[in-house]
Amino acid sequence: MVMKGISFIVLIILSFTELLSIDFKEKKITLYDRDAIVQLAESYLGAPYKAGGSDPSGFDCSGFVMYVYKKAGYRLPRTTKDQYDSLKPVKKPKKGDLVFFSIDGNHIDHVGLYIGNFKFIHAPSSGKTIEIANLRNDYWKKRYKGSRSYFND
Repeated sequence: MVMKGISFIVLIILSFTELLSIDFKEKKITLYDRDAIVQLAESYLGAPYKAGGSDPSGFDCSGFVMYVYKKAGYRLPRTTKDQYDSLKPVKKPKKGDLVFFSIDGNHIDHVGLYIGNFKFIHAPSSGKTIEIANLRNDYWKKRYKGSRSYFND
């Protein structure tokens, strides 16, 4: 009788421990800092552009930054405009912030991830791959519409 009681208690403890470990694993979240977000983004250099794409088989600009942020533990909206509208404006971007552009007209229609030293990484256009560009380049300078940040620092 004592052995049955001990066996029952051990079984309950093991079951409870298993539930705790499952619960713990499901709640474990790793958030990347700014530098780690940049490193994560750079790991996709050379991935192909794909209109509407949001995974390594092919990215468009907003799908790329959304995917990188998601892998880093953060949630961003899917479209460039929604990303622009949901983040707080910053005067000077820091690593990991998003930089926005108007390519066709006056609306926000392109986004990249700032990596420092006036450079950003982005999914440029059809037939190209994820690449690094310079904000000081005349093409980007003329189309730049501002920077937005997910972070509060």
